[in-house]
Amino acid sequence: MAKLEYDKTGRLLFTKEMKDEYTILLPMMASIQFRLMRNVFDMYGYKTELLETSGPEIAQVGLKYVHNDTCYPALLVIGQFIHALQSGKYDLHKTALMITQTGGGCRASNYIHLLRKALVKAGLEFVPVISLNLSGLEKNSGFTLTLPMIRRLVGALVYGDTLMCLSNQTKPYEVNKGESMALVKSWSDRLTDMFKKGRAFAAKEQEALLDRISRDFSEIRMNRSPKIKVGVVGEIYVKYAPLGNNNLEQFLADQGCEVCVPGIMGFALFKVDNRLEDIKLYGGNRIKYKVVKILYDYLEKMESMMIKCTSKYGFTPPGKYSHTKELVKGVIGYGSKMGEGWLLTAEMLELTETGYPNIVCTQPFGCLPNHINGKGMIRKIKSIDDRANIVAIDYDPGAPRVNQENRIKLMLAVAKENMAKEQEKA
Repeated sequence: MAKLEYDKTGRLLFTKEMKDEYTILLPMMASIQFRLMRNVFDMYGYKTELLETSGPEIAQVGLKYVHNDTCYPALLVIGQFIHALQSGKYDLHKTALMITQTGGGCRASNYIHLLRKALVKAGLEFVPVISLNLSGLEKNSGFTLTLPMIRRLVGALVYGDTLMCLSNQTKPYEVNKGESMALVKSWSDRLTDMFKKGRAFAAKEQEALLDRISRDFSEIRMNRSPKIKVGVVGEIYVKYAPLGNNNLEQFLADQGCEVCVPGIMGFALFKVDNRLEDIKLYGGNRIKYKVVKILYDYLEKMESMMIKCTSKYGFTPPGKYSHTKELVKGVIGYGSKMGEGWLLTAEMLELTETGYPNIVCTQPFGCLPNHINGKGMIRKIKSIDDRANIVAIDYDPGAPRVNQENRIKLMLAVAKENMAKEQEKA
């Protein structure tokens, strides 16, 4: 068994010895993207497992070990971790946890400290927690983010976003039910095999693979009957995680909708771009600006590949970040960047512009950045584009699911009326 080591502050470290012995548990968010990204960690010799547990008991465990006034995603992520550790499935002395840490003003940067406090309260203080961050906030000898690893994680994210985008646009119309998700699984398996061989990440190879993926989805037999098109935006966890939004995408699919969820690449570009905006707004190191700009340009290049390959086969491509950013110029300041910041407002404008005017804005109850940039901007968005039909839904341990779904149904009723009027005009 690896010897426990601590830094000067008393933080338990994840050591090199632990890398060989420990299983690292990862919280689930966007299933397609996270499964591919987990495979990158496996490439580098880490033993990882994505937690796919669900149910009301997760939130109850979170409430037991975290203050009930804490952000809802923190309750769920920490509850899911401790629920897994208490399940008896894992060797507790050979298990570690990994959680992201952005370093921004959002409470999400403090999840890691809340998690450690919860572990102490649960008598599990010997379980190490790894911070996944690009800011050097915490370091562990047993886990290091290298440039090649970051490049591969971005590559996995690009494939995941593309598969999500294409499956969302084919699944509601497929003649043979289940064909789209079968294709997602088939390509995920093929990409995983390529990852293991160190393939699928060179720029030309990646572009060729994205083209083949888009072509395969275009060959699915579809019946293009009219459907209500719904976009989903909001705080990043409740936007993507079925555990956080009460399986919102499935609910919308059951109501006969085509769902569009903007990809994680847009959020990644937003976070990198924020570093550039900070220097523009407040001053800073020009060398740092140039280094960050290289990363930004690389992400933009990857985004361009997705847009080119999906639009080539007649799909609505992911929104171009630079255009999405331009939409909020003069509407909201680029200094509003806590949480999802101005990107949340921009995504609602972009969805309305590209044919998804019916929008569910998901937000954890009490999430101030989302209340300002999401719910607080609805009237302004409607004054810019009157096609926008937006409902803001709060997610919280005490929020009844039936109330959330009834409010979404009211939004869909308006959407049906609008669609009928458009058909009459046509």
